[in-house]
Amino acid sequence: MLGLILLQAAAAGLAKVGACIGAGLVAIGAGIGIGKIGSSAMESIARQPESSNDIRTNMIVIAALIEGVALFAIIVCLLAIFI
Repeated sequence: MLGLILLQAAAAGLAKVGACIGAGLVAIGAGIGIGKIGSSAMESIARQPESSNDIRTNMIVIAALIEGVALFAIIVCLLAIFI
């Protein structure tokens, strides 16, 4: 009986560690993605300044979508920690 309790406690601890690692990976991935979008947009604006408004608008929309996905992933990781 004691072995089963220890096994469940270890599994719960590993789930929390996994959720924390997942949240960290999500934050790193979102940062890299938004950085690549920003650098590509700035390069595109430098090459075609007349299209800067369209490029900026598309950059903001795509960055918002990445942030939304990252937020959902972090919420899932937090739910794994507390539930």
